[in-house]
Amino acid sequence: MKAAVGFRAHSGWAAMVVVALEKSGPVVLWRKRPHLVKIFSYSYRQPYHTAEKMELAEAREFVAGVEKESRELAFGAIRGLQGELRKQGIELTRCGLLLASGRTLPSFEKILASHALIHTADGDHFREAISCAAKRCGLEMATMKERELLERAVQTLRMQPAMLLRRITELGKPFGAPWSQDEKFAALAAWLAMHGDSKPRK
Repeated sequence: MKAAVGFRAHSGWAAMVVVALEKSGPVVLWRKRPHLVKIFSYSYRQPYHTAEKMELAEAREFVAGVEKESRELAFGAIRGLQGELRKQGIELTRCGLLLASGRTLPSFEKILASHALIHTADGDHFREAISCAAKRCGLEMATMKERELLERAVQTLRMQPAMLLRRITELGKPFGAPWSQDEKFAALAAWLAMHGDSKPRK
């Protein structure tokens, strides 16, 4: 059996859900919330906000350190997941990752000069860590903007919005809480990845 993992990233952590397709439809095989920073504090969960208060050279070094840490933690989470699934005869082959606006960021200096760009960069920081880790683990990437997720899912899966949301809610019942919007959206991203939907990220 093949499966996909879906991610909805937050500041320092992510909702991670594994979905496989059976004859009866999608099934959720795994659900976790891995941390993407070793020290789960504001300083590391919002690295660009922290860097804003530093001298430029120190800021670069700090963000680079958190970036390396986040990529290794994401890699460990995905690699560990692959190992656990492999024991069950399941091959993790794809990754669905939710994106924000997809805005291209300017230089490091310009990011730190704009509070709006700092927010964007902090979000992109953890999504990029997941993307790099997934590729390193040999997963085929499927990315999609979060604001387009439901519309894309309705078109691809050919389900009415109400039915689709009800189905996603039901998928999490065997696991209990938490099965919030984070897990639901991550599961939907994985489901779409299994259908080969969305364009691969460059």
